[in-house]
Amino acid sequence: MTGVLLPTPTLHTPRLRLRPFGGTDADDLFALHSNAYVLRYWDSPPWSDRVRAKRFIAACRQMAEDGTGARLAVDRVSDGAFIGWCSLSRWNPDYRSASLGYCFRAAAWGHGYATEAADAVLRWAFDTLDLNRVQAETDTRNVASARVLEKLGFSKGAEP
Repeated sequence: MTGVLLPTPTLHTPRLRLRPFGGTDADDLFALHSNAYVLRYWDSPPWSDRVRAKRFIAACRQMAEDGTGARLAVDRVSDGAFIGWCSLSRWNPDYRSASLGYCFRAAAWGHGYATEAADAVLRWAFDTLDLNRVQAETDTRNVASARVLEKLGFSKGAEP
């Protein structure tokens, strides 16, 4: 815990709006995280209980209050549809570092949304939070996610 409030921003890109999660996002969030295909490379099983979505949203608020991160819902500007989320977690102002994460609906894959959303979060991280290091993890079998990270300038490497 950093003890520093990390306000969750609202970020805009040409095609996306990244915003704090609200209670009305629970159904979309459950649909995303209960999809076994979407989560096939995830480090935990798909959700089977709808209460998990409410806990996730509460955890988003807690992250901001604790000053440890920001998890943003991602909506498509053209129709307002929720398509996933992007986060900055494990924020450490002393070391000026954090971790990037994201999860998107299968229907949103292949359109560059993950790259666009993550790029907006990274710009915020480096410009506003003055970070000098952001790391990300992906399953080695998840070629698409590895490609997103590559496009964002991440390089492969082991944890120190």
